[in-house]
Amino acid sequence: MSSEVPAGWPRISSALFYDDAPAAIDWLGRAFGFVTRLKVEGDDGSIVHSELEYEEGLIMVGSTARGTDGRKSPRSIDGANTQSLFIYVADIEAHYARAKAAGAKIVAELETKNYGDEHWVDRGYAAVDCEGHHWWFAQRMSTSKKQTA
Repeated sequence: MSSEVPAGWPRISSALFYDDAPAAIDWLGRAFGFVTRLKVEGDDGSIVHSELEYEEGLIMVGSTARGTDGRKSPRSIDGANTQSLFIYVADIEAHYARAKAAGAKIVAELETKNYGDEHWVDRGYAAVDCEGHHWWFAQRMSTSKKQTA
């Protein structure tokens, strides 16, 4: 058994399920800057499989109707949340403006958080996407000398 990661894949990725996955894929690109590298559609227009990249990160997006494994969109369960995603971006101010302009629901405004001299300083925000998944975006502002040693 190989422990190697296939080329073009991070060691870990997440799959998100949407009631309207084709619309969600478009929205995630427009609001958060994801680029679709693969989209496999079923005969009924649902998404069988998709892969969306954000720089070296990768998520998969699928239709809730395709699975037999209890797939749910947060929208269909009164906004209940089973996970949140965290992404470092290069320009948090521009990313925030883009997401807000695209209609992302901002649930934590831009804020700079200092985790102390032993750790780091991040600036970030949190948003909820078009069906209720929670996302955190941040930009590393500084790292302690201890962290970089």
